[in-house]
Amino acid sequence: MDRYKGRKFVASYSGGKDSTLAIYRAIKLGMIPMELITTFNVDKERTWFHGIPQNILDNISKEMNIPISLIRTKGDEYTEKFEAKLREAKENGAEYCVFGDIDLEGHLEWCTQRCKAVGLEAFFPLWKESRKKLVYEFIDLGFKTLITVVDTSRMPEYFVGKVLTREVADEIEKSGADICGENGEYHTFAFDGPLFKNAVKFDVGDKLKIDNLAIVPIK
Repeated sequence: MDRYKGRKFVASYSGGKDSTLAIYRAIKLGMIPMELITTFNVDKERTWFHGIPQNILDNISKEMNIPISLIRTKGDEYTEKFEAKLREAKENGAEYCVFGDIDLEGHLEWCTQRCKAVGLEAFFPLWKESRKKLVYEFIDLGFKTLITVVDTSRMPEYFVGKVLTREVADEIEKSGADICGENGEYHTFAFDGPLFKNAVKFDVGDKLKIDNLAIVPIK
C-alpha cells in the first residue's frame, strides 16, 4: 500500500457512513485529503440522497479540518458538473478520487469513467469487502451515524431516526433488509468519530413521508 502514501486525493463525500469510512481508510494509508466534494440538490437545498443542509456541511468541514466543496446541480446536470469538479481538482494537484462504494458494478463503472475522463485515478478502499464487516468496523472505530432516510418498501420505517449501533444493524438484517443499505435501503449522516475533532451539532425535525421514503430532516 506504499503506492498511496503521500498521494493527494479528493473524495466523493455523501455525508454517510461508507464514504466516511473510505476517507478514514485513505488517510490511514498516508494519503493527503485536499477536499471533499458533495453533490448538492439545488431544488431541495440539501445533499443528494442523504439530505444534509449546507450549514451542517460547513460544521462537518470545520470538525474534520477538510474543505468541502458543493456541486450544485439538478439531476440532468449531475454527470457533467461532477466531471467538471474532478477536472478542477486534477488541475489543483489531486491524483486520486476516493469513493465509498462496496460492490455495485454500475457504481464502479460510473465513478471510474468520470475519473478517467479527467485524468484522475479512482480509488475504492472498501471494494468487495463484506458489507456486514464494514458496518461493524465503522461502528467499532467509534463513528456515530444517524439513519436519516429509509425506503419503507424495503425495510421497516421504525429504523429512521435511529443511531446505527451493532444492535440496530443486526435488527436491520433480521428484518430482511441489507445490513449495509448498499442498495439504497437506507441512508445515514455520520456526525462523530475518529475523523472529527468534536461531534457535529445538529437538530432533527419532524419525520416526513415522501412516497416510499421516511425521512428525518437534520438542521
